[in-house]
Amino acid sequence: MKKVLIMEDELNIRSFVVINLKRAGYDAIEAGNGQEALDAIAQTPDIGVAILDIMVPGDMDGFEVCRRIRASNKQMGIIMLTARTQEMDKVTGLMTGADDYVTKPFNPIEVMARVKSQLRRFLQLGGGTVRRIGGDSSASSELLTQGPFVMNTRNHTLEKNGNRIRLTQVEYAILKLFMQNPGRALSREDILSAVWGRDYEGELKIVDVNIRRLRLKIEDDTSNPTYITTVWGLGYKWGA
Repeated sequence: MKKVLIMEDELNIRSFVVINLKRAGYDAIEAGNGQEALDAIAQTPDIGVAILDIMVPGDMDGFEVCRRIRASNKQMGIIMLTARTQEMDKVTGLMTGADDYVTKPFNPIEVMARVKSQLRRFLQLGGGTVRRIGGDSSASSELLTQGPFVMNTRNHTLEKNGNRIRLTQVEYAILKLFMQNPGRALSREDILSAVWGRDYEGELKIVDVNIRRLRLKIEDDTSNPTYITTVWGLGYKWGA
């Protein structure tokens, strides 16, 4: 059974999410604070998605839990729960390694859709889940080599000048999309649809924040990016 962690200190909210997870066929693992969440992950290493509330009691908030997960696990899907008015929390959560966010109050259908999307990438990371714009991703070769970069689509790894760069599942999916479409300007809508899915109802800013994260990892100078360049008024282009 597919396993999902929900870290939320408010019992009524956590129970509501757990009920909907179980109805959708998931094995729900509960945590009321950061330490409980990390302990649960240590005891259950095959958790595919973690839903983390930002504000929880104890020494670790959702941001810190996210950072600690990402320090050792790049593939687990992470969804942050944020308050609707806390705009910076959304950006901060994504920059600390989260893949998505849901604002409170939320519709359970929306949460289940986000969980399904993250689990799909977790279970089939790189395995044809990222569609090529204008082409069939199944036709892509095992190695994508462009400039100083080598992406192994079988092992889901990336190297730059022979050095391994650790990517989250979303970062990997975005970069794979770029490398399959070299020199082509991709709109934010193109990237959102290809990576998060056609039925994703989130905001376009999630694309921009993930691009910012990618640039921090692959660019020589983030203030003057040369690999992922901005196409003003449209989106981004891969130029390695």
